[in-house]
Amino acid sequence: MPRFAYSARSRSGEKVDGQVDATDRRSAMMEIERLGYMPISVKEDSGAGTDEAKKKAPKKKKDASAIRPGEKQAKAGKKARPKFQFEARTRKRMKLRETLLFARELRDLLRSGMKLSEALGSLARRKGNPGTSFILTALRDDITQGSSLSEALAKHPDSFSAFFVNMVRAGEASGQLNGALGHVSDHYERMLEAKEQVTMALVYPIIVLVIGFLTVVFCMWKVIPKFTLIFQDLNSTLPLPTQILIGISDLTVRYGLVILAVNVLVVVLFLRAIKTPAGRMKWHGFLLKVPVLNRLIQANAYAHFARTLGGLLENGVPILSALKIVEDTVGNDIIAKEIREARERVTDGATISKPLAEGGIFPSILTDMLKVGEDSGNVSGALGHIATRYDDELTRSVKMFTTVLEPVLMVLMAAVVGFIAVSMLMAVFEMTNGLDI
Repeated sequence: MPRFAYSARSRSGEKVDGQVDATDRRSAMMEIERLGYMPISVKEDSGAGTDEAKKKAPKKKKDASAIRPGEKQAKAGKKARPKFQFEARTRKRMKLRETLLFARELRDLLRSGMKLSEALGSLARRKGNPGTSFILTALRDDITQGSSLSEALAKHPDSFSAFFVNMVRAGEASGQLNGALGHVSDHYERMLEAKEQVTMALVYPIIVLVIGFLTVVFCMWKVIPKFTLIFQDLNSTLPLPTQILIGISDLTVRYGLVILAVNVLVVVLFLRAIKTPAGRMKWHGFLLKVPVLNRLIQANAYAHFARTLGGLLENGVPILSALKIVEDTVGNDIIAKEIREARERVTDGATISKPLAEGGIFPSILTDMLKVGEDSGNVSGALGHIATRYDDELTRSVKMFTTVLEPVLMVLMAAVVGFIAVSMLMAVFEMTNGLDI
């Protein structure tokens, strides 16, 4: 029987090395878990057994339960292709809320004493989004076949970010996987709260804009043309505002579809432009200059920076790797560029706070608080305080944004509707005066 050398972690986090006899790698993993250890690496001992024993040893058959659906379909031939294509289409990425729920439930199951493969199997069997079930099943199969959880998560980058993967990898290395999943849960929960705050702040303005736009279009398309026929029958001289309004209405009726097509084309070209590196850099720079909105964007970015970097450093991720992850996930290219330049200066031996302060993008209070943490040897704690501060700043910025935006929209809509009403009333008064004479 083959012998497998393994490296694992005990429940207390101690590293354990040993050997087990098993028919294959999967059985070796199950045997190690039965011993109460969390496997890190499992390799077949090439020196175990003689060449004669190896020749007599029966060929290992792959367990049918360990074969993924994609592998079965590849062996089945051409007839299985439609099924494979269907399953490929159903594989979707997990949303932020689903990822949060996965991290939280997996942590709770592991805390209860359930093995990792069993916990993933339990989550995969639950009814829900087919794409999520597919990903969880793939994770369970990878763990059963000997992969670590971080390696399995890294195969699904659309669902699990670099932050998630590196936090789990650090937790596996330290034997504190439950704690790492707890940090991931807290991180994603705060991200979701920030996203919902901004979304809720935009709901009312969007509703006002949509209703106002539809109202104006209806007036231009249906109401004003009827008044135009009346004015033409009376052959009266119309005031200038009324003539402008009628001209706009006539343009809308005649070329409405063309105008709509041009606007859609402009939006599509704009969206494509801001997806390019240069376009995205200019767009993000413009957003940072818009009054009120820039405070909201900055507060969200700084809170994300501090929370992500602090969580990674606290779990033992190297500083350069942590800064790279923060750079890729901060969400604004201008701030990401500043982090990248700071990371290059950190490589030369500088502290984090000094290169960030030199760039001029990060506020002095953030870099000062970070410097205090560096001087006291508690960088993670300082980053936690910074994240809390800017979470509160984000809440205040959202309130200020909605407070300023609502009256601005109301004045804007009142001006448009008022112009339409006044233009029509001026024409009516003009006709009335003509009739009196």
